[in-house]
Amino acid sequence: MQLFTSTVGRKVLMAITGQLMVLFVIVHMLGNSSIFIPGGINAYAEHLHALPPLVWAFRAVMLVAVCIHVLYGVTLSLENRAANPDAYAVKNLKKATLSSTSMLYTGLLLIAFIIYHLLHFTIRVTPDIRLGVDALGRFDVFGMVTHSFSLGIVVFIYVAAMVVLFLHLSHGIQSFFQTMGWNNEKSLPVFGKIGKVAAVVLLLGYASIPLFIVTGILKG
Repeated sequence: MQLFTSTVGRKVLMAITGQLMVLFVIVHMLGNSSIFIPGGINAYAEHLHALPPLVWAFRAVMLVAVCIHVLYGVTLSLENRAANPDAYAVKNLKKATLSSTSMLYTGLLLIAFIIYHLLHFTIRVTPDIRLGVDALGRFDVFGMVTHSFSLGIVVFIYVAAMVVLFLHLSHGIQSFFQTMGWNNEKSLPVFGKIGKVAAVVLLLGYASIPLFIVTGILKG
């Protein structure tokens, strides 16, 4: 299909899968924010585990989206640089921002973090993980998270990853509208601001959890 072989088609697939992941990141942050409600995150986790078909179907969709996004992100970047390296360099000098020029690298760093995050809180095989149950007999997600985020190195990894996510999204969200052809000279700056605001909100939302825990504001 031309959608998978043409440059335009692959960019559209990248844009769509990228926004699917943005939606996931938003929903995931809202779920994680239940940690600020007493017993909230344990109840949230219990509800998710009660819906295994839905959870696994969602995971499968996200896995496909991530694979498509990474595959075309890397191949399009390499093709673009190989085909016209001089023009690419000039373009970067004229419109250079840290987020726009580091998309490939921030994307690869995010993949590395996703793997770590899955090993950490999903598969639970990292050395810092503490398993237990709460007073209601539910798996104690709150205790597990607060124990891990009491360690400075774990907090550093997560906060640093959220800064990388901020850089990736502050350009990536704007790029979605540009790729889909929904922008013009007036709307492009607006979409740029929307991307930056959304990236800031996600950065603060995610980073607040480990920072509140390590500083003792949120206690286990």
